[in-house]
Amino acid sequence: MTDWFFDPRLSDCRRVFIRDFDVSAAIGVFPQELGRTQAVRINIDFWVKCAATPSERDLLVDVVDYDFVRPGIHGLIQAGHIGLLETLVDKTLALVLDHPKVVAARVRAEKSEVYPDCESAGVEVFRFKSSQSV
Repeated sequence: MTDWFFDPRLSDCRRVFIRDFDVSAAIGVFPQELGRTQAVRINIDFWVKCAATPSERDLLVDVVDYDFVRPGIHGLIQAGHIGLLETLVDKTLALVLDHPKVVAARVRAEKSEVYPDCESAGVEVFRFKSSQSV
């Protein structure tokens, strides 16, 4: 599953990440999930070319500021009920890959209230930006 991590297209990239972003979302397709919110934990990694995000000047304007991710996810959640965790993951992935300097991204989302005997259940997707030579 993690073969993508060693993909040579990522060898000259820096990985930017947001860990354990906890949100409350109206999500689910089962009757017990409708009309309420659930705890969802989201983890995001995205890769940018080091050459496109130089750090020599020590200026935020030169790199990709990850600050766009959280408000974007809040917007997706506030847009209304989401049936599937897969839908939230795919929309989050599209949000991140839409940034012009992002070449690849991984999004993982987990619900902690699915099974009483499991910490969580979730979905993870990794994707390179399409139509771009990375």
